[in-house]
Amino acid sequence: MSEPTTYAAAGVDVEAGDRAVELMKASVRRATRPEVLGGLGGFAGMLDASALRGMDRPVLATSTDGVGTKVAIAQALDTHDTIGYDLVGMVVDDIVVCGAEPLFMTDYIATGKVVPERIAAIVSGIAAACEQARVALVGGETAEHPGLLGPDDYDVAGAATGVVEHADILGPGRVVPGDVVLALASSGLHSNGFSLVRKVVRDAGWQLDREVPEFGRTLGEELLTPTRVYAADLLDLLRVDGVALHALSHVTGGGLAANLARVLPAGTLATLDRRTWTPPAVFSTIGSLGRVPLADLERTLNMGVGFVAILPADEADAAVRALEARGIRTWALGEVAADDGGTDADTVRGAKGVEGGAVRLVGEHRRG
Repeated sequence: MSEPTTYAAAGVDVEAGDRAVELMKASVRRATRPEVLGGLGGFAGMLDASALRGMDRPVLATSTDGVGTKVAIAQALDTHDTIGYDLVGMVVDDIVVCGAEPLFMTDYIATGKVVPERIAAIVSGIAAACEQARVALVGGETAEHPGLLGPDDYDVAGAATGVVEHADILGPGRVVPGDVVLALASSGLHSNGFSLVRKVVRDAGWQLDREVPEFGRTLGEELLTPTRVYAADLLDLLRVDGVALHALSHVTGGGLAANLARVLPAGTLATLDRRTWTPPAVFSTIGSLGRVPLADLERTLNMGVGFVAILPADEADAAVRALEARGIRTWALGEVAADDGGTDADTVRGAKGVEGGAVRLVGEHRRG
């Protein structure tokens, strides 16, 4: 006679999931806001929205995303407490683009086997990034999928909600010729383009523990550098006297030109000068190691620019000072003008289904 079939025999360890929750409690408690109701373990996260009654026309903004194949680097290095910054950055920084303040976030982790310490490490990174962004982590889900994912495999995703006064929404409608485009430095690759990066590294036969002099550390450490989370810094910039932002763009999948084009009005052209910055070494290394054409690099990676701000020319210096004071290297990248209709290879018009403006990259990057 066969043994009785239990959930544990099917590969799901409910007790391990409970232990993971216990281990993550302290981290999650720190990622909160005064409006949060209830605590960890409820069926739904709750937030007191009564403050919205004081707004004239509150508009909710929402975003969802994941980390992508960068999780493969975290798994290979058995380092899981930084990947949460990548998740939070990809989600809440999309919300800030329209001028909204992210309020709360939830996460989802799917894994082949729940290892409580690993799950707690992932969530600790998510919570720390939420705390930095002043976003409440109000709930989440850990799902064990034996047979679908390997015991050491996992993927993460998240969603967040924010709010903005209708009159304060940023976007193409505010952008005019003569505006200046500012670049906010990235911390590195962030979490886009890792399918390309991993193929280049794999084809070259490089191991993650390889010391790379240009990086001053190992390849794995460089690739796992957490995504910079800009949300709190940009929200504070919105409150700086003498700075009236017109538009913001989060440089993620698709690269600098394509993401900037999404927030420009049709009929305008932003000309960006590559000579204004030197991309960090990781970008040139990936390019030369894989003989990746510059056009492909720029369509895939952020090339050292994680965010872009568009504002009137006479307010650019004040914005640069405010962001530099918060530790974000910022510089004038280019300017907006009327579209000249050019169709050269360095010009992008619209992107991701948006019939926006055009972006042209000119010049060659400065050498470090």
